[in-house]
Amino acid sequence: MVTGQNYTILQKTNSINTNQANRLSVQVTLYGLSFLFHSSESNSPILIEKVFETAITPEEVLDEMKKFFNEQHLLPKKIETISVLFSSPYYTLVPSSLFDETKPSDYLKFNTKILAQDFVSYDEIENQDIILVYIPYVNINNYLFEKFGNFQYYHSVGVLLQYFLNKEKYSIETKVLLNVEKDWFDCIILSGGKVQLCNSYPYKSPEDFLYFTLFNFEQLSINPDTVKVLLCGRISENDLLFEFLYRYIRNVSFLEENLLPLNNEPSHKNFVLKALH
Repeated sequence: MVTGQNYTILQKTNSINTNQANRLSVQVTLYGLSFLFHSSESNSPILIEKVFETAITPEEVLDEMKKFFNEQHLLPKKIETISVLFSSPYYTLVPSSLFDETKPSDYLKFNTKILAQDFVSYDEIENQDIILVYIPYVNINNYLFEKFGNFQYYHSVGVLLQYFLNKEKYSIETKVLLNVEKDWFDCIILSGGKVQLCNSYPYKSPEDFLYFTLFNFEQLSINPDTVKVLLCGRISENDLLFEFLYRYIRNVSFLEENLLPLNNEPSHKNFVLKALH
C-alpha cells in the first residue's frame, strides 16, 4: 500500500485476463471517491480511494474527480469501458407493474427532498419485478461523458440487490446483508429468495447501527440467534460496529466472494464496486 496525492492505492500482483480492454469503474459518494481500474497491458487491477473527512457537495466532488484525473498517471490515456456507481441512502424501490417511467420523481418525493433541477433516474433489477429510483449527480455524469464518451451508471443498492438475489434465488432461509458506508448502511433482507426489506439507515454510533438492525429484525419477526447476517463495505472485525452487532446476533460473518481480490484488502471491502466491475 502506498499513498500519493492523498489517495490510497492498492494493486494486485497476480495475473488477470490479458484480453480485457482498459476498464474503469468509479464509485461516487459525498464522502469519497473510489476508482477500480483493469489494465490490458499491466495485467494488474488497481484500486485508488479518496475519503473525505466530512460530506461535501456534488460540485466539490466533481472538483476532486477532476483533480484526480489531472494528477493521476497510473491510468492510460485511453479507457474503453467506464461504469459509474452512485452510492447514497436516497432511493426507493417500486414494483415494475406500478412504475410509470414518465413520472419517476413521483416515487421519490415522499422520502427524499427533490430540487427543481434534479434529474431522477432508475435501474431495473433484472428478473425481479423491481425498479430502483434515485438521483444521480448530473454534473459528474456530464463531465465523464465529455471526457470518456458513452458510459453506464447505476445505484449501488441496485448492484447489491442484483448480486444478492442471484446468489440466493434457490435459498429458502432468511438471510441479511449489511453493506456499511460512511455514516449510513444498507440493509437487505431476503427470505425464500425474495426481497423482504431493502432500506438504508444513518448512523453516528455503534448503538445507532445496532438499533436499526434489530428494529428490522423485530418488524419482520427475525430471530437474531439463528438468522445468518453477511457484512460488507467499511467494517472489520476490530470495529465497534462489529463488536456491538456480535453481542446480539450470533451468526455474523463477512461476505467472502473473491470477485476481484486485491492484496492487503479483505474481499468484503469495496464489495459493491467489485461486483459492478
